[in-house]
Amino acid sequence: MKTITGDDIAGMVEHWLSTPVNGYLGSGYGQDLPSLLQRPHSDGAADGFMRKMREDVQILTALPEDAVTLYGQPVGVDRLDIVLEVTGKTYNLSEADQ
Repeated sequence: MKTITGDDIAGMVEHWLSTPVNGYLGSGYGQDLPSLLQRPHSDGAADGFMRKMREDVQILTALPEDAVTLYGQPVGVDRLDIVLEVTGKTYNLSEADQ
């Protein structure tokens, strides 16, 4: 029996992050990162982003809640980077290729 490792999950998340929503014909699979980054931080868009990621990459639903987090990290006085952390691997969404 094959075991899914943290590296396997990281690869799935990286693929999802690199695929725009509706990137596959007939499928809503993928992320809409620009819309997340351009919305107010308090409007709940992050919850929708996390929900969509868990729907598209369903192995994430088997992980503990705290294994997948999305948070803001202050940079300087006027910037907030959005960071996704999955099983200990971090992705700076603010610097991701759009």
